[in-house]
Order: sequence, then structure tokens, then C-alpha cells
Amino acid sequence: MLCNTSACRCARGRWAARFSPFHLCTTNPLLSSCPGNPTMPSIFSYQSSEIDWCENNFVHSPIIAEYYNTISNVCFFILSAALLHLNRQYCQQRTVPMYFISGLLLCVGVFSMYFHMTLSYVGQLLDELSILWTLAVAYCFWYPRAYFPRCIKSRKQFYWLGGVTTVITTLMSFIKPSINAYALNCIAFHLLYLTWRELKKCNDQRVHRMAKAMVVWWVLAITSWLSDRWLCWLCQAINFPYFHSFWHVLIAVSLLYCFPLVMYFDVTYEMPAFKPKLGYWPSDSWPIVVPYIALEEPHKQC
Repeated sequence: MLCNTSACRCARGRWAARFSPFHLCTTNPLLSSCPGNPTMPSIFSYQSSEIDWCENNFVHSPIIAEYYNTISNVCFFILSAALLHLNRQYCQQRTVPMYFISGLLLCVGVFSMYFHMTLSYVGQLLDELSILWTLAVAYCFWYPRAYFPRCIKSRKQFYWLGGVTTVITTLMSFIKPSINAYALNCIAFHLLYLTWRELKKCNDQRVHRMAKAMVVWWVLAITSWLSDRWLCWLCQAINFPYFHSFWHVLIAVSLLYCFPLVMYFDVTYEMPAFKPKLGYWPSDSWPIVVPYIALEEPHKQC
């Protein structure tokens, strides 16, 4: 929901300006109408993002614009730690990808918190670009060689292709920032297509069940995202404008299933000395479990 009252605009401008000292301008549209703040005396002023989610601003905290959208990003910190802890065997064999991705997931959580705390333009770009670069790094490390373009002969060449593509996409994201989130979500359809292709070659029913669970969590997540984006009027009518915070939690749970699935196929393609085995924490018998990958020898093709 947009912050439309004069008091709310002034509070938003004062607090967000503290966290967004990156835009060179002489006046602040949010502060110019506030008593005692006709202009910003410093070059460090606040520029608001075009994106504002449905949660009411500065209701639960005087310094956090979207309180629940901010604190719900803690789930990305948990996701990062869980991937490293549960997939220890895989991490020992593929140290660089695992630590790289886990570090980027921390960045996603931090920058998303920053954006929802301030609703600043810089926060929006940091949030979206951290997701873009996380996806780019994951593609570079884990994209199966079987699907490389014909002109790409090695993983090193694919790194270059991924790097150049990501830099170009990063620059393009400044053209129309309001559509960045839609473009990022569309990448999920390519990931679902790749998953479908790989499942056709795999007979392990545990892997198929994990893929189905991942899709269910993703559908719930994207439904929450779309509801907050397009049905804000309904969310406000039922006094529940918190679907975007649910998106954070649900997409993190979906990724808890997605990453082990990717690791499973990575072991199949890139680590012929091992056989990937799907396990569940804390136990297979529990109704709610978190999947992980264990490595066994010898390797047998799935």
C-alpha cells in the first residue's frame, strides 16, 4: 500500500534518507513538504523506489517501512546455513560453488531487508541484482554440459558466456527497474523445464517426489507474490497485506528442495566416482523434512 499521508511521507523520507546516501540531487520530494525540511542541505538525499508492496508503511516500526517484509528475509540466512550444514559431503567435493552460492544467498537476504526497510531505489536495485547474480553463478556452476550451446566446448567458455550475459543484463536492469522482478521470476520456467528434462531420465522415485514438492512450494510462493502485487485491494479489504512476506518464506522453502535436486544431477554429470543419494533431515519418518544429498560409491547411472 502506498504511503499517502503527509506524516507518513515525512517519516519515510527522514528515515530512508539515512540509509540511502547514494543519489545526487538537491531536493527531496518526500521531505520538501515537511515543516523545517524544505530542502536537503547535503548531496546525500533520498530517492524512492517505484515499487511499494502491499504492507502498510511504518505501522509496526518508526524506522522500518515494511516490517514483516523486512524480518521475513531471515529465512535466507537460515537457507544459506542449512545448505552448507546438511550437504557437507557434497560441499567437500564442490567447495567453491557451495560457499559462493551460500554467500550470495546471504547477500540476497541482506539487500532485500535493506530494500523493504527503506523502499529506496538503491535498495530495490541491490535486491534485484543480488538475485540476478545468484542465479547467474548457479547457472555457471551447475548448468549441465549436455545443454550447452553447440558453440560452447568447455565449462570455462560457459563461464565467459554467463559472465558477459550477466553484465549485459545488469546494465539493462537500470532501463526499466519496475519490470525487473517479473523478468527474474520468468527464469523459474526455464528451471522447471530443465527439471522436467532430467526427471525423464531418472527412475529414482524419491527424486521425483522431491521435485514435486519443490514445484508445490514454488506455486504457493509465486501465488503469494502475485496476490500481493495485483490483489492488494483485496488484501487490504481482508486486513491481510502480508503475502509478500509469505513469498520470502515460501520461496526459501522451495529452494531448500531445489538446491539438493540440482546437486543430485550435478553429481550424476560431473562426479562419476560417486552415486548421489537423497536423504531427509531429521528423519524419513517425520511429516516435515528437509532434503539433502549424500555421496556413495560406486556410482550407478540414475
